[in-house]
Amino acid sequence: MAVNVLNDTEFKTLLDSGEAIAVKYYADWCGSCKLFAPKFRRLSEDERFAGIQFVDINAENNPESRQLAGVDNLPFIAVFKDGKLVAGSATSKEEKAVELLNQVAS
Repeated sequence: MAVNVLNDTEFKTLLDSGEAIAVKYYADWCGSCKLFAPKFRRLSEDERFAGIQFVDINAENNPESRQLAGVDNLPFIAVFKDGKLVAGSATSKEEKAVELLNQVAS
């Protein structure tokens, strides 16, 4: 699956769908975010997580989405299910992202 870049409005629509969602919050200036991007993209193609929508959101340009997840540092990975935040963590470690993804995987 591809990683879609969404804004506040598009993310709200996706949340309302009730799907399982994994979000990577990033900023253009964030070096760790850039380093983590290929790992997140690889996870989006992992069969274990086939039922999850993978999304990138620029944390600086989308304050509503950032507040929904309680983003306190970047990169920040959050998982949502049924329109609600399940878990989130500031991390650039693939193992931590997998741990979060497992909480919403079918």
